[in-house]
Amino acid sequence: MTRRLNTHYRTREHLTLDEVTELIHAASTRGRHQHRDSVLLLMMFRHGLRATEAAQLKWDAIMWKEQSIWINRVKNSESGMHFLPPDEIEALTELKRLYPNTLYIFPTESGNAMSVDSIERIVTEAGKLARLGKVHPHQLRHSCGFHLANQGATTRDIQDYLGHKNIQHTVRYTKLNPNRFKAFQW
Repeated sequence: MTRRLNTHYRTREHLTLDEVTELIHAASTRGRHQHRDSVLLLMMFRHGLRATEAAQLKWDAIMWKEQSIWINRVKNSESGMHFLPPDEIEALTELKRLYPNTLYIFPTESGNAMSVDSIERIVTEAGKLARLGKVHPHQLRHSCGFHLANQGATTRDIQDYLGHKNIQHTVRYTKLNPNRFKAFQW
């Protein structure tokens, strides 16, 4: 059986802010690791993390006093520092309390790094529970880019935030921003 094109499963490759909120809430109501899973999805959205980047996040990447986190990008992308808002600091503090003896921010029960498959399963199950249809982890990265574009962030800032080396990968977010057309007179 061959996999069909993404357009068969969904019209768009990003979620709205309300849909992301529903997805995160759904993750907080299922399974044994509700807090871990909801913080995982929150961080993936807010920092545009790929599943591999989220799985590999370690506690030493967080600079608590500076309220920031070092994001190690994969796929030859640019790594960088991101600000951690107070609600993320609070959620991460609770996560550290729940999983005190691991290097990884999002650990398995044995304390090892989560697999990409595990993250995909969490996102997929939360998507079903939130009645969003077939959702995959990379949609959170796209959702981050579209959310930043809808706020009026520059293409260059979105490029740096997501770690894109080539700005052509970033243009999709600003190109599809419908707010550009609000000033049109009809």
